[in-house]
Amino acid sequence: MQFNDILAALDIDLAQWKGNALTARSPLDGATLATLAVDGPADAERKIDAAHEAFLKWRTVPAPVRGELVRVFGNVLREHKAALGHLVTLEAGKITSEGLGEVQEMIDICDFAVGLSRQLYGLTIASERPGHRMMETWHPIGVCGVISAFNFPVAVWAWNAALAFVCGDPVVWKPSEKTPLTAIACHVLLGKALREFDKTHPGVAPEGLSQLVLGMRDVGEVLTSSKKVPVVSATGSVRMGQEVAKVLSQRLARGILELGGNNGMIVAPSADLDLVVRAVTFAAVGTAGQRCTTLRRLIVHRSVVDQLLPRLEKAYASVKVGSPLEAGTLVGPLVDRASFDAMQKALGDAREQGGVVKGGERVDVGHADAYYVRPAIVRMPKQTAVVERETFAPILYVMVYDDFADAIDLHNAVPQGLSSAIFTNDIREAEQFM
Repeated sequence: MQFNDILAALDIDLAQWKGNALTARSPLDGATLATLAVDGPADAERKIDAAHEAFLKWRTVPAPVRGELVRVFGNVLREHKAALGHLVTLEAGKITSEGLGEVQEMIDICDFAVGLSRQLYGLTIASERPGHRMMETWHPIGVCGVISAFNFPVAVWAWNAALAFVCGDPVVWKPSEKTPLTAIACHVLLGKALREFDKTHPGVAPEGLSQLVLGMRDVGEVLTSSKKVPVVSATGSVRMGQEVAKVLSQRLARGILELGGNNGMIVAPSADLDLVVRAVTFAAVGTAGQRCTTLRRLIVHRSVVDQLLPRLEKAYASVKVGSPLEAGTLVGPLVDRASFDAMQKALGDAREQGGVVKGGERVDVGHADAYYVRPAIVRMPKQTAVVERETFAPILYVMVYDDFADAIDLHNAVPQGLSSAIFTNDIREAEQFM
């Protein structure tokens, strides 16, 4: 689908969003997709106020009725899955299957949230006082702020919004400035769902239930500091999360932080290496290494590393790097020049720290402003400073171990967390790892 066809399929009129403050570009070729207006701090405050007014009404709506809105939204997403998935590909650079898969995750969370709308009940607890019992009741908390990142431009918002709506809480969303168009698309589709919902439940859903704030850091700071936003869900780097957590803690607000990962995998002597190669390849290079759950550290037993690495390098050599719109592509582009520069700096640092680098070079696809790269495998003598730093790119650092306890220590010796894995046929190692 062409860009204009996608806009038409999603019923998006960009005229109302036009401006010259924010440029939406496609990482596929570096082309400008649109230039947009942005919100400032005052605009963000106004939208938070509108969401708070909506909260005062929405919290009184029975939860199963709130769930009906989310059910309608899920159906709207089903109708527009192809177009929205293609827009994710164009703006975030994900391969087609991942773009469509992300929209499916939105649909899945809507289905899940609808079920929860009839399960928002508390406990009845026995009391030591005669003739008394204690009852637990869950209440809506208030406006939910959502700050999302470019790499999952629609799913993260949906994960938060579907649950928030069911729980009686409006949402104010600040998307990444790198992916404003997918956010606009979600806003438009939710508007369609609200109109459909209003046909069967007239006047039930208040104005201001969902707010979209396009802008830079300053509007994110308004979200995190506003007393009318009692909970903020933020996705981004560890540094960003630390800053958000500090602000939220000062006003005793709640935070949901999904931050960076420096994810490790241990490969034991008993591992099935065929299975390891398949798992590692997609885990490390999928989404061009731009997932918070991307595999970044491979910790291999010394006895099998020389068997595994050649097979892994062969698998890497067969990976197709190119346009996400082309069949068979596994690795699309990095999102922008800054990501490419960060990758090249990390590879340079790795060499200086004793690493042997294979891959990582730029791939020429005929577009000067598009940044495609070969995934890199870096054999490191030990876990150095560059390995302990999360680089949002397809770099896999490989280190060896002799003793399993040392492998566990190496795996845990980074400031980030998130996901991890082990390949072993030794149940004792698996249990110890768990």
